[in-house]
Amino acid sequence: MRCLSGGQATIVDFVADIQFRSDMTVELVRSSAHDSDVLFAARVSTQGEKTLDQAQSGEEASEKRDRGLINYLMRDRHGSPFEHNSMTFYVQAPIFVFREFMRHRMASYNEESGRYRELNPVFYVPNAERNLLQVGKPGAYEFRPGTPEQIDLVDQTTREASTHAYAAYQTMLEAGVAREVARIVLPLNTYSSMYVTVNSRSLMNFLSLRTTREGTHFPSFPQREIEMCAEKMETFWADLMPLTYEAFNLNGRVAP
Repeated sequence: MRCLSGGQATIVDFVADIQFRSDMTVELVRSSAHDSDVLFAARVSTQGEKTLDQAQSGEEASEKRDRGLINYLMRDRHGSPFEHNSMTFYVQAPIFVFREFMRHRMASYNEESGRYRELNPVFYVPNAERNLLQVGKPGAYEFRPGTPEQIDLVDQTTREASTHAYAAYQTMLEAGVAREVARIVLPLNTYSSMYVTVNSRSLMNFLSLRTTREGTHFPSFPQREIEMCAEKMETFWADLMPLTYEAFNLNGRVAP
């Protein structure tokens, strides 16, 4: 924190430190996730124990047969074979997005702690493309673009509130207040970071609820910010498990 000569900080002193973002960060940190994991797990029920090499060899490993089995499992909702894999993502997003993530009992989470480290002054502000108007009632509504005046209002108000909150946070830290107490003034648009470890079955459930797609059996209306994270996770998963991803879409994006 930078202080004036009299030792009294002003809001202006904090402006240069603050960053505003409108994007989400999702990185695939590590993975053990392949279509062969699904096939390996599914075939033990009819063929007994096999090594993974045996399960992947010969005629049995033909893509046509594999695609058919995965589609059958997805269509008839035999879900457990889709659990024998793992993906770990690193996510940077506003705190309000993390609260939505953790509504899903679908993953293991480890988030950075405001008790043990000083939180960075990075705050989310919607860009001009973000829809602002909610039309309809819960369960049957849509979002539409805001007016130029509304866009400016959201941008200006968010930046001002974030700057004031960060100044208050820093003032308490400088006064010796514990980090776990000082953080209580920070807003929900503060960026945090976490690791998320998930298997493909749980990820499909998450994607079915947190993305908007044509052709889904159960339409969903996610908040745009968590959908931005879900879209990035989906892209990584589609590359890792293309046959499973294809079957998920062919069967209405319903988790098995």
